[in-house]
Amino acid sequence: MPAAGPAPAGTIPVQRLRAGDHAFVSYDGDDAGRDLVSAFAWAGLAEHEKVIVFAAPKLHEDEVWARLDAPGALLGAARERGQLVVSSMRALIHPEKAFTPRRQWQRISEETDQALAEGYRGLRTYIDMHWVSDLNADVGMVQWRESHAHHLFADRPYTEICAYDSRWFTPDVLTAMHEAHPRRLLPVLGALHVEHAPGAVRLAGEADLATRQEFIGALHDALRRLDDGAELTVDLSDLIFLSAACAVDLLRLVHADGQGHIRVRCGPVPARLLKQAGADDMPQLPLSEVER
Repeated sequence: MPAAGPAPAGTIPVQRLRAGDHAFVSYDGDDAGRDLVSAFAWAGLAEHEKVIVFAAPKLHEDEVWARLDAPGALLGAARERGQLVVSSMRALIHPEKAFTPRRQWQRISEETDQALAEGYRGLRTYIDMHWVSDLNADVGMVQWRESHAHHLFADRPYTEICAYDSRWFTPDVLTAMHEAHPRRLLPVLGALHVEHAPGAVRLAGEADLATRQEFIGALHDALRRLDDGAELTVDLSDLIFLSAACAVDLLRLVHADGQGHIRVRCGPVPARLLKQAGADDMPQLPLSEVER
Protein backbone atom coordinates (compact mmCIF):
# COMPACT_ATOMS: atom_id res chain seq x y z
CA MET A 1 0.00 0.00 0.00
CA PRO A 2 1.37 3.51 -0.74
CA ALA A 3 2.71 5.42 2.22
CA ALA A 4 0.38 7.88 3.86
CA GLY A 5 1.09 11.60 3.80
CA PRO A 6 3.56 13.25 6.12
CA ALA A 7 2.80 13.15 9.79
CA PRO A 8 1.87 16.37 11.54
CA ALA A 9 4.65 18.15 13.41
CA GLY A 10 4.84 17.08 17.00
CA THR A 11 7.01 15.87 19.85
CA ILE A 12 9.65 13.34 18.88
CA PRO A 13 12.35 11.31 20.68
CA VAL A 14 15.89 12.63 20.42
CA GLN A 15 16.85 9.66 18.26
CA ARG A 16 14.60 11.03 15.50
CA LEU A 17 16.61 14.25 15.06
CA ARG A 18 18.26 14.69 11.69
CA ALA A 19 20.60 17.23 10.12
CA GLY A 20 18.79 20.54 9.75
CA ASP A 21 16.61 20.10 12.86
CA HIS A 22 16.24 22.87 15.46
CA ALA A 23 14.76 21.40 18.62
CA PHE A 24 13.38 22.56 21.98
CA VAL A 25 13.49 20.55 25.18
CA SER A 26 12.83 21.52 28.78
CA TYR A 27 13.98 19.94 32.02
CA ASP A 28 13.27 20.45 35.72
CA GLY A 29 16.11 18.92 37.70
CA ASP A 30 19.89 19.11 38.03
CA ASP A 31 20.30 15.56 36.75
CA ALA A 32 17.51 15.75 34.18
CA GLY A 33 18.50 15.39 30.56
CA ARG A 34 21.74 13.49 31.15
CA ASP A 35 20.60 10.52 29.08
CA LEU A 36 19.22 12.81 26.39
CA VAL A 37 22.44 14.76 25.83
CA SER A 38 24.46 11.53 25.87
CA ALA A 39 22.17 9.92 23.29
CA PHE A 40 22.35 13.05 21.15
CA ALA A 41 26.15 13.05 21.30
CA TRP A 42 26.47 9.34 20.60
CA ALA A 43 24.16 9.63 17.59
CA GLY A 44 26.29 12.44 16.19
CA LEU A 45 29.48 10.42 16.60
CA ALA A 46 27.84 7.44 14.91
CA GLU A 47 26.83 9.66 11.99
CA HIS A 48 30.42 10.98 11.75
CA GLU A 49 29.31 14.46 12.75
CA LYS A 50 31.18 16.86 15.00
CA VAL A 51 29.44 17.41 18.35
CA ILE A 52 29.76 20.43 20.63
CA VAL A 53 28.12 20.41 24.06
CA PHE A 54 27.47 23.85 25.56
CA ALA A 55 26.65 22.78 29.09
CA ALA A 56 25.21 24.86 31.91
CA PRO A 57 27.89 27.39 32.95
CA LYS A 58 27.74 26.24 36.59
CA LEU A 59 29.05 22.80 35.61
CA HIS A 60 32.79 22.23 35.62
CA GLU A 61 34.11 20.73 32.40
CA ASP A 62 35.07 17.50 34.19
CA GLU A 63 31.47 17.15 35.38
CA VAL A 64 30.21 17.50 31.82
CA TRP A 65 32.55 14.79 30.58
CA ALA A 66 31.41 12.55 33.42
CA ARG A 67 27.79 13.08 32.37
CA LEU A 68 28.74 12.00 28.86
CA ASP A 69 30.10 8.74 30.32
CA ALA A 70 33.68 9.71 29.57
CA PRO A 71 36.44 8.77 29.81
CA GLY A 72 35.78 5.68 27.78
CA ALA A 73 37.48 4.05 24.86
CA LEU A 74 35.14 5.53 22.25
CA LEU A 75 34.21 8.88 23.78
CA GLY A 76 37.78 9.39 24.91
CA ALA A 77 39.02 8.89 21.35
CA ALA A 78 36.36 11.27 20.01
CA ARG A 79 37.50 13.84 22.57
CA GLU A 80 41.16 13.45 21.64
CA ARG A 81 40.57 13.90 17.92
CA GLY A 82 38.26 16.88 18.48
CA GLN A 83 35.07 15.26 17.23
CA LEU A 84 33.40 15.70 20.64
CA VAL A 85 33.95 19.08 22.29
CA VAL A 86 32.74 20.65 25.53
CA SER A 87 32.56 24.43 25.31
CA SER A 88 30.62 27.47 26.52
CA MET A 89 28.70 30.34 24.98
CA ARG A 90 31.36 32.72 26.31
CA ALA A 91 34.01 30.80 24.38
CA LEU A 92 31.87 30.63 21.26
CA ILE A 93 31.30 34.39 20.93
CA HIS A 94 34.83 35.38 22.09
CA PRO A 95 36.29 38.00 21.82
CA GLU A 96 32.83 39.60 22.03
CA LYS A 97 31.60 39.74 25.60
CA ALA A 98 27.90 40.44 25.02
CA PHE A 99 25.48 38.18 23.21
CA THR A 100 23.98 39.28 19.93
CA PRO A 101 22.12 37.00 17.52
CA ARG A 102 24.35 38.12 14.66
CA ARG A 103 27.57 37.19 16.48
CA GLN A 104 26.23 33.81 17.61
CA TRP A 105 24.93 33.01 14.12
CA GLN A 106 28.27 33.96 12.60
CA ARG A 107 30.18 31.69 14.95
CA ILE A 108 27.81 28.75 14.51
CA SER A 109 28.12 29.07 10.74
CA GLU A 110 31.89 29.16 11.08
CA GLU A 111 31.88 26.09 13.32
CA THR A 112 29.66 24.24 10.84
CA ASP A 113 32.03 25.11 7.98
CA GLN A 114 35.00 24.07 10.12
CA ALA A 115 33.40 20.70 10.88
CA LEU A 116 32.92 20.09 7.16
CA ALA A 117 36.51 21.18 6.45
CA GLU A 118 37.69 18.65 9.04
CA GLY A 119 35.93 15.90 7.10
CA TYR A 120 32.81 15.49 9.23
CA ARG A 121 29.34 15.21 7.74
CA GLY A 122 28.04 18.13 9.75
CA LEU A 123 27.79 19.75 13.16
CA ARG A 124 25.39 19.19 16.02
CA THR A 125 25.21 21.23 19.21
CA TYR A 126 23.49 20.80 22.56
CA ILE A 127 23.00 24.23 24.15
CA ASP A 128 21.95 24.54 27.77
CA MET A 129 20.21 27.90 27.91
CA HIS A 130 21.54 28.84 31.34
CA TRP A 131 24.09 30.81 29.35
CA VAL A 132 21.38 33.49 29.07
CA SER A 133 21.74 34.42 32.75
CA ASP A 134 25.48 33.85 32.71
CA LEU A 135 25.90 36.49 29.98
CA ASN A 136 23.07 38.64 31.34
CA ALA A 137 21.46 38.44 27.89
CA ASP A 138 18.09 39.98 27.15
CA VAL A 139 15.52 37.16 27.09
CA GLY A 140 13.48 38.98 24.44
CA MET A 141 16.51 39.11 22.16
CA VAL A 142 17.14 35.40 22.74
CA GLN A 143 13.53 34.64 21.89
CA TRP A 144 13.90 36.64 18.68
CA ARG A 145 17.05 34.67 17.87
CA GLU A 146 15.24 31.36 18.35
CA SER A 147 12.41 32.30 16.01
CA HIS A 148 14.67 33.80 13.31
CA ALA A 149 17.43 31.20 13.07
CA HIS A 150 16.05 29.30 10.08
CA HIS A 151 19.01 30.21 7.88
CA LEU A 152 21.36 28.23 10.12
CA PHE A 153 19.52 25.04 9.20
CA ALA A 154 18.31 25.62 5.64
CA ASP A 155 20.11 23.09 3.44
CA ARG A 156 22.88 22.96 6.04
CA PRO A 157 24.14 19.90 7.99
CA TYR A 158 23.57 21.60 11.32
CA THR A 159 21.46 20.24 14.19
CA GLU A 160 20.73 22.06 17.45
CA ILE A 161 19.02 21.28 20.74
CA CYS A 162 18.14 24.23 22.98
CA ALA A 163 17.57 22.98 26.54
CA TYR A 164 15.57 25.19 28.91
CA ASP A 165 15.48 24.77 32.67
CA SER A 166 11.79 25.19 33.53
CA ARG A 167 12.72 26.22 37.08
CA TRP A 168 14.51 29.33 35.80
CA PHE A 169 12.55 30.48 32.74
CA THR A 170 9.01 31.76 33.23
CA PRO A 171 6.04 29.82 31.80
CA ASP A 172 5.42 32.55 29.21
CA VAL A 173 9.00 32.37 27.99
CA LEU A 174 8.94 28.58 27.88
CA THR A 175 5.74 28.62 25.84
CA ALA A 176 7.20 31.14 23.41
CA MET A 177 10.43 29.17 23.05
CA HIS A 178 8.50 25.95 22.58
CA GLU A 179 6.57 27.53 19.73
CA ALA A 180 9.71 29.07 18.19
CA HIS A 181 11.31 25.69 17.51
CA PRO A 182 10.24 23.47 14.60
CA ARG A 183 11.03 20.35 16.66
CA ARG A 184 10.10 19.47 20.25
CA LEU A 185 11.76 16.63 22.10
CA LEU A 186 10.66 14.14 24.70
CA PRO A 187 12.65 15.20 27.79
CA VAL A 188 13.71 11.66 28.74
CA LEU A 189 14.61 8.41 27.04
CA GLY A 190 12.25 5.47 27.27
CA ALA A 191 9.04 7.53 27.38
CA LEU A 192 5.91 7.25 25.26
CA HIS A 193 4.29 10.43 23.99
CA VAL A 194 0.66 10.41 22.85
CA GLU A 195 -1.08 13.01 20.69
CA HIS A 196 -4.76 12.75 19.78
CA ALA A 197 -6.30 14.42 16.73
CA PRO A 198 -9.65 13.92 15.00
CA GLY A 199 -9.55 10.44 13.49
CA ALA A 200 -5.94 9.82 14.53
CA VAL A 201 -3.64 9.01 17.41
CA ARG A 202 0.09 9.56 17.17
CA LEU A 203 2.56 7.74 19.38
CA ALA A 204 6.23 8.69 19.65
CA GLY A 205 9.08 7.29 21.69
CA GLU A 206 9.10 3.73 22.99
CA ALA A 207 6.25 1.23 23.32
CA ASP A 208 7.60 -1.51 25.57
CA LEU A 209 6.97 -3.20 28.91
CA ALA A 210 7.38 0.05 30.82
CA THR A 211 4.87 1.97 28.67
CA ARG A 212 2.61 -0.90 27.60
CA GLN A 213 -0.42 0.15 29.65
CA GLU A 214 -0.08 3.70 28.38
CA PHE A 215 0.10 2.34 24.81
CA ILE A 216 -3.05 0.25 25.24
CA GLY A 217 -4.87 3.10 26.97
CA ALA A 218 -4.04 5.52 24.16
CA LEU A 219 -5.49 3.15 21.58
CA HIS A 220 -8.67 2.57 23.58
CA ASP A 221 -9.04 6.31 24.15
CA ALA A 222 -8.62 7.02 20.43
CA LEU A 223 -11.33 4.52 19.54
CA ARG A 224 -13.70 6.03 22.10
CA ARG A 225 -13.19 9.43 20.48
CA LEU A 226 -14.26 8.20 17.04
CA ASP A 227 -17.61 9.05 15.53
CA ASP A 228 -19.68 6.09 14.37
CA GLY A 229 -18.28 4.66 11.16
CA ALA A 230 -15.20 6.89 11.19
CA GLU A 231 -11.72 5.57 10.44
CA LEU A 232 -8.83 5.72 12.92
CA THR A 233 -5.21 6.20 11.85
CA VAL A 234 -2.69 4.90 14.36
CA ASP A 235 0.56 6.71 13.59
CA LEU A 236 3.58 4.81 14.90
CA SER A 237 6.09 6.45 12.56
CA ASP A 238 7.91 8.21 15.41
CA LEU A 239 8.27 5.14 17.59
CA ILE A 240 11.90 4.12 17.93
CA PHE A 241 10.92 0.83 19.56
CA LEU A 242 7.80 -1.34 19.42
CA SER A 243 7.86 -4.46 21.57
CA ALA A 244 6.35 -7.74 20.43
CA ALA A 245 3.84 -7.54 23.28
CA CYS A 246 2.63 -4.10 22.19
CA ALA A 247 2.41 -5.27 18.58
CA VAL A 248 0.19 -8.17 19.68
CA ASP A 249 -1.90 -5.78 21.81
CA LEU A 250 -2.54 -3.64 18.74
CA LEU A 251 -3.60 -6.64 16.64
CA ARG A 252 -5.92 -7.86 19.41
CA LEU A 253 -7.50 -4.43 19.59
CA VAL A 254 -8.08 -4.39 15.85
CA HIS A 255 -9.60 -7.87 15.99
CA ALA A 256 -11.83 -6.91 18.93
CA ASP A 257 -12.95 -3.75 17.18
CA GLY A 258 -14.19 -5.86 14.29
CA GLN A 259 -15.27 -2.93 12.11
CA GLY A 260 -12.22 -2.67 9.87
CA HIS A 261 -11.70 1.05 10.35
CA ILE A 262 -8.20 1.10 11.85
CA ARG A 263 -5.16 1.94 9.74
CA VAL A 264 -1.57 1.83 10.96
CA ARG A 265 1.20 4.13 9.77
CA CYS A 266 4.67 2.99 10.74
CA GLY A 267 8.28 2.48 9.75
CA PRO A 268 9.67 -0.68 8.15
CA VAL A 269 10.81 -2.32 11.42
CA PRO A 270 7.45 -2.03 13.25
CA ALA A 271 5.71 -3.06 10.03
CA ARG A 272 7.81 -6.22 9.85
CA LEU A 273 7.09 -6.97 13.50
CA LEU A 274 3.34 -6.46 13.02
CA LYS A 275 3.37 -8.76 10.00
CA GLN A 276 5.24 -11.42 11.96
CA ALA A 277 2.65 -11.07 14.73
CA GLY A 278 -0.17 -11.78 12.26
CA ALA A 279 -1.06 -8.53 10.48
CA ASP A 280 -0.63 -10.24 7.10
CA ASP A 281 -3.63 -12.40 7.98
CA MET A 282 -5.78 -9.38 8.87
CA PRO A 283 -7.03 -7.68 5.69
CA GLN A 284 -8.99 -5.29 7.92
CA LEU A 285 -5.66 -3.81 9.10
CA PRO A 286 -4.00 -1.82 6.30
CA LEU A 287 -0.35 -0.92 6.98
CA SER A 288 1.22 2.17 5.47
CA GLU A 289 5.00 2.01 5.62
CA VAL A 290 6.96 5.24 5.80
CA GLU A 291 10.72 5.81 5.68
CA ARG A 292 12.53 8.10 8.08
